[in-house]
Amino acid sequence: MTSIQSARRSRPSSNHIVPAAVPREPKWYACRTRARAEKQVDRVLAAAGIDSYVPVIERLRQWSDRSKRVTFPLFPGYVFARFSLSALPQIVRTPNLIEVVRVNGYPTPLRDAEIEAVRSLVAGAHHAGVEPSVQDYLVRGQEVRVVHGPFDGLRGILTEVRGRTRIVVRLEAIRQAVSVEMDGRFVLPVSDK
Repeated sequence: MTSIQSARRSRPSSNHIVPAAVPREPKWYACRTRARAEKQVDRVLAAAGIDSYVPVIERLRQWSDRSKRVTFPLFPGYVFARFSLSALPQIVRTPNLIEVVRVNGYPTPLRDAEIEAVRSLVAGAHHAGVEPSVQDYLVRGQEVRVVHGPFDGLRGILTEVRGRTRIVVRLEAIRQAVSVEMDGRFVLPVSDK
C-alpha cells in the first residue's frame, strides 16, 4: 500500500464534521470501559498521571448471612478523564478502556460545569444519605440551582416525579443523567441569582 492510500484510509469520512478548534489544553472526556472495570481503569489512569474520576455511590447490599455498604459506579461503564488530545494514544492503550466517547467521529469534551455538578451531587447524596437514581436523558426543563442544604450550589434541571421535586444532572456527551429528590423550597431558577 502506498503512503497516499494509507493517508486516505486514515482520514475521517466526509460525513464527519471536523471541529473548528481542537482543544490543546486538558479537557474532561468520557471514556467507555469494559463491564465492571471502571475502578481499575481509574487506578491505571491515575498511576499514569492522568486526572480521572469515577463517581461512586454507596448501596446497602443484603446477603443471606450479612449486609454491607458497597460502592457502585454512578455511571456504569464510564470513567471521566482530563487530558489533552495529544495524550489520546496513551489513553486508548489503557487496559479495559474501550474508547473515548466521540460525536461525529471526534473525541467530545465535557464541560467542567458538568463534572462539578456530578461531584456536587455525589457529595450531597453521600452527606444526606440518599441514593441518586438514573434518569432518562432530558431535553426540556428549567435549569435550577440549590440554595440550601447538603446539595447547596448544585446546578441541574428541575423535574417532577409523582409530585416530588427532583434535580437532574445531565452529561451531554454520554447522553445520561442522574437525579436526586429534595425539598422544592431550596431550589431557585439559575436566572434568579
